Amino acid sequence: MIFDTTRWDWTSGPLAEGLACYRSERFWHAHEHWESVWLASAEPEKSFVQALIQVTAAFHHFQRNEIAGALSLLRKALKRLNAYPEEFGGVAVGALRTGLGAWISALEADKPTNLLIPPIV
Repeated sequence: MIFDTTRWDWTSGPLAEGLACYRSERFWHAHEHWESVWLASAEPEKSFVQALIQVTAAFHHFQRNEIAGALSLLRKALKRLNAYPEEFGGVAVGALRTGLGAWISALEADKPTNLLIPPIV
């Protein structure tokens, strides 16, 4: 697969705005910013952004103590991210997958208290 992510700019615009929200754990707002990117994207970028949106939605559910919803969305995001290389669009996808896997395991064991939110960029 060949991906063209040269137009992705994490320093300005909706990607950067969503990233700032993600980093400050305002996950719903990150979701909203990235949704505009998703709507304007074509494959394979569209599915990639959808995975990022699912991650933000999962952590939003977690903040609301909706563990089943968080787990479901994390699993869906991880499944989507498995189709991408270790690095895509400026995102360390391999590290993100590892972090999401740790969250899934911890939530399944009801022990998420010592985990950090995995970085996107």
